[in-house]
Amino acid sequence: MFSNSSETQSPAIELKGNLLTVMVLRLLDTNQVRITEQLIDKVSQAPSFFQNAPVIVDLSTLNHEDDTLLNLKELILLLRQQGLVPVAVRGGVLQYHEVALQLSLGVLPESQRAIRPKREPLTVVAPANLSPPPMPKVPFKVVTQPIRSGQQVVAPQGDLIVLATVSPGAEILAQRHIHVYGALRGRALAGVNGDTDARIFCQHLDAELVSVAGHYQINEELKEHVRGKPAQIYLENDKLKIHVLDIFSKNLP
Repeated sequence: MFSNSSETQSPAIELKGNLLTVMVLRLLDTNQVRITEQLIDKVSQAPSFFQNAPVIVDLSTLNHEDDTLLNLKELILLLRQQGLVPVAVRGGVLQYHEVALQLSLGVLPESQRAIRPKREPLTVVAPANLSPPPMPKVPFKVVTQPIRSGQQVVAPQGDLIVLATVSPGAEILAQRHIHVYGALRGRALAGVNGDTDARIFCQHLDAELVSVAGHYQINEELKEHVRGKPAQIYLENDKLKIHVLDIFSKNLP
């Protein structure tokens, strides 16, 4: 009789999905010179932040005509020279996919941004002497302890509420809003599933990175008038906005 050794041995691997932070380089032009200049300039602003950072090259917005195809090999080489680690391409035409596979990169389908359905006005006539149904619970996650360097906290559904400091090197992510009732010095990513209505609120803004639905800003780009202040971060016309929260002001958006 044959014995199945896998029944007695402990598993050596575990393969499962996970929510990880990966930078996305979205290409808006095929002009190699402009791409090179702007990428080098961007990386030079915060070289330690981009060092060894995994990146996905998003080709989905490029013109797909043959005479305007990007030299993907040169772009991947440029990324590696700048210290980035390209791991995959997303979208684009078959020619790009063939080159990516030759370079041992993954090929991802074009992303489908999560769209929140519009709420249509609804008139309901309630029957007499009938109690209203309970309000649906909105999922959220509360963290009461400081989040230290190297730690990652994820709220895969709903909001993330942190009642302490987020240290440099720490990372917090949420499907919806992020609230930090302390200093935000690490990375905060709200709307990680593409929710453009998501916002980040904090009492002291000095983050390494803030991001809403993939639109991000690094610490070196923070303006001095918002640094160290209570702030909210949100999207407006697909641009990341940072607004100082003045609790004495009546003009909060």
